[in-house]
Amino acid sequence: MKTTTGKKIRALTVTAIMSALGYILMLLEFPLPIIPSFIKLDFSEIPAIITSFALGPLYGIAVCLFKNLLHLFNTSSAGVGELSNFILGAVFVSIAGIIYKRKKTFGRAVLGVISGAVAMSIFSVISNYFFVYPFYVKFYGMPYEAIVGAYSAILPAANTLLKALIIFNVPFTFIKGMIDAAVCFACYKQLSPIIKGRY
Repeated sequence: MKTTTGKKIRALTVTAIMSALGYILMLLEFPLPIIPSFIKLDFSEIPAIITSFALGPLYGIAVCLFKNLLHLFNTSSAGVGELSNFILGAVFVSIAGIIYKRKKTFGRAVLGVISGAVAMSIFSVISNYFFVYPFYVKFYGMPYEAIVGAYSAILPAANTLLKALIIFNVPFTFIKGMIDAAVCFACYKQLSPIIKGRY
């Protein structure tokens, strides 16, 4: 009984620490010159994917949730950006974590992060097309023409919102997921025993 309680307390403590780390990483976002400046890169899913692998997908999702709740204090999107970030992050770490949990091998971990990144990329199109950009248009008065124009200024073929999201956001989101996974793989073996209390 004590062992089970101790494990739960450790898992909750790790989740809190990883959520705080994810929040800090969200604050370190930066734009890239190959994509419109309002889309920024951050590495805040790294703590979530590590937690998902070490403790299970539900804890990884919890990290995604709490880091975004903390980020609400710094929001510039009335919470819409944070909700979208949570949904995409939760898709990524849950799929990766579920696949890895069934058979904990490096191959399954790779399959998990690739599957999660693909799903996250697809959801990024749905999220931005039906939710995020319509919100900015309605509540911030940002016209669709200006949004699409920011994309088409970089690549003229991206002359509709759907094309822009597919051409830019899908590969951007997938690569972001792969970078997060690469960092996770680089440090997971060292962190896993500490997270699980086996050091």
